[in-house]
Amino acid sequence: MFTPTIHKVPLFTGIAMLVACHASTDQTEWRVYGGSKANTHYSSLHQIDTTNVSHLEVAWEYHTGDADTARHSQMQCNPIIVNGILYGTTPTLRLVAVDAANGKQKWVFDPDAAGKNQATHNFNLNNNRGVTYWEDKEDKRILYTAGSYLFAVNAISGKPIRSFGYEGKIDLHDGLGRDVKDLYVAATSPGIIYKDLYILGSRVDEGPAAAPGHIRAFDTRTGSLKWIFHTIPQPGEYGYNSWEDSVAYKHIGGANSWSGLSLDEERGILFAPTGSASFDFYGGKRKGANLFANCLLAIDAATGKRKWHFQFIHHDLWDWDLPTPPALVTINKDGKKIDAVAQPTKHGMVYVFERETGKPVFPIDEVSVDTHSELRGEKVWPTQPIPQLPKAFVRQSFTENDLNPYLADTSIASLKKQLKHYRYGKMFIPPGKQTAVEFPGLDGGAEWGGPSFDPETGLLYVNANEMGWLITIVDRKPPPKTKETNVQAGQRLYTQYCMSCHGGDKKGSGNNPTLMGIHTKYKTDDVLQLIKTGRRMMPGFAHLEETERKAIITYVMELAAEKNKIFMVPVRPVDTFRNLPYNFAGYYKFLKDGYPAIKPPWGTLTGINLYTGEQTWQTTLGEYPELKAKGIAPTGTENYGGSVVTAGGLLFIAAARDGKIRAFDKRTGKLLWEHLLPAPGFATPSMYAVNNKQFVVIACGGGKLGTLSGDSYVAFSLPEKK
Repeated sequence: MFTPTIHKVPLFTGIAMLVACHASTDQTEWRVYGGSKANTHYSSLHQIDTTNVSHLEVAWEYHTGDADTARHSQMQCNPIIVNGILYGTTPTLRLVAVDAANGKQKWVFDPDAAGKNQATHNFNLNNNRGVTYWEDKEDKRILYTAGSYLFAVNAISGKPIRSFGYEGKIDLHDGLGRDVKDLYVAATSPGIIYKDLYILGSRVDEGPAAAPGHIRAFDTRTGSLKWIFHTIPQPGEYGYNSWEDSVAYKHIGGANSWSGLSLDEERGILFAPTGSASFDFYGGKRKGANLFANCLLAIDAATGKRKWHFQFIHHDLWDWDLPTPPALVTINKDGKKIDAVAQPTKHGMVYVFERETGKPVFPIDEVSVDTHSELRGEKVWPTQPIPQLPKAFVRQSFTENDLNPYLADTSIASLKKQLKHYRYGKMFIPPGKQTAVEFPGLDGGAEWGGPSFDPETGLLYVNANEMGWLITIVDRKPPPKTKETNVQAGQRLYTQYCMSCHGGDKKGSGNNPTLMGIHTKYKTDDVLQLIKTGRRMMPGFAHLEETERKAIITYVMELAAEKNKIFMVPVRPVDTFRNLPYNFAGYYKFLKDGYPAIKPPWGTLTGINLYTGEQTWQTTLGEYPELKAKGIAPTGTENYGGSVVTAGGLLFIAAARDGKIRAFDKRTGKLLWEHLLPAPGFATPSMYAVNNKQFVVIACGGGKLGTLSGDSYVAFSLPEKK
């Protein structure tokens, strides 16, 4: 039986030291996504502490009223609290202002109504994780993204600021240096403010038809573009030679900073983590190390010029994006005070660098990895960087002995039979036609919720997933030389563009929904529009011709009247970069009987001492009630969303699929309090105080992992003294 363990490692004795970026007075507001531009998720408030946290009760609940349970809507927003007002987003990406003391609505901004043209409808097609506040005297603004647009909204009235961009908005397709109007460009994480600059990353497609993920800075007043950093370098720029094909920058996309940004405001250094280059699992069209994909970039925030970088995955073939902005911390190592940057990764490690120079605080080794690939044109990079410390916070290898012991004997026997046909055992197994068990999985290790850091103890807290995923590459079938029917073309195009998310059998894969029976739920025109624009985690396919989208619908929706009609082949030039020889078979988790196929823990929370690199404690995060009823110790669950650590000795986190918010003792990892939310809180809590009363608030959007969708922000506080 798995039992969560508490590791007792002495804490560094000089624990009273505070990070320089934290004010000495109590932090009554939560003005920035992640609590501060240092992204430490730390609050100096201490009214709620280890002695009274068990008395927390619901102070107020605000319902947005626009959850979509049929389509599994979500809310992943870490709201900000400024001048007693909470600003957050709703499932349909409306911007709301709420009285932070009582949850009463002040105003709502609807991006659909503000758009007033066809190009700006359906903003509920994406998730949103936060908004940004900027002010200059009486000019107070909220900058936030909905779909492919950046909006500027008056923070007092909720009205669009028409002098910003075009009538109050900027199309994120513009200014990327090449024509991407038909490609997917959005932003799920908020930008960050440096003086009068609003700096923003982006979310782009992960397939061959991906826009470049360049980082941009906009004027906060006018919306004009002030600088751009090319994450896929162009001729003459540093990193250009890390791509073997000299014209890759014209075609390859990705390398985008989708998870958010951190900022050392005093030094003027922006820290931007980036994702992989497209296509995720095959690099035959992007040979080389692929700078600046999978990098932490230190950029001059005023000019957009590179200061230093570190690449965590060379020539990524495993979709191991950097999932979170780093925490800017101050640590004491060997008697020396170091301003550092700590970056957790999907493959379960924390890399720590000196902030100004990028010098590793702990040694990092380039380790040889498997370079064999059966895929023609692939050139696997021979080494990958592995830190000696801190120690990995998740398991990084998998054997037959690691199968889930709580499954039925017949299920275990079935898994052992499967494993005979799989490749598994270690990290960095190159994807191929024979299925590989990728462990840690595609969603971490660490995920987008990000770490929290406690300046009192020097502990970095990371919540993580421990899930195997099954990675299979299949040959792509070229268009036949003879004419096709709509259903034949639709099946071929589905395999090329849709199978990776929805599976070859249309039953869904990973966190993506089934398409079985979709013709009974949606109208044809609605699905046609959805394929063009996308929805939440699904990118749009505006670059496909209408005949191609209609063919896909004919296949997916089983349209009898259309299936035998001759497919009209669109005339377009051959794109050698997008027409890859392979497809990804789908995002399949390594599951059995509805549970992870590996033994627990499946979700963890770890306290890591950044002074020594050692783990101080680790425990599970989340539970399955039905397993608990059988007497099985908490296993942990998949979890999405981050934590908040406080001067009151507490670590607050929701994130788990069981729908509970919890408080742990930050020094020991002991569970002190938990509360069942109206829907799972796949988001990071915010901590603030109004009228000398401390609150913790969480967005309860659910929807992910097949859970119930919700529409509420729930705030907790201590009961009034009688």
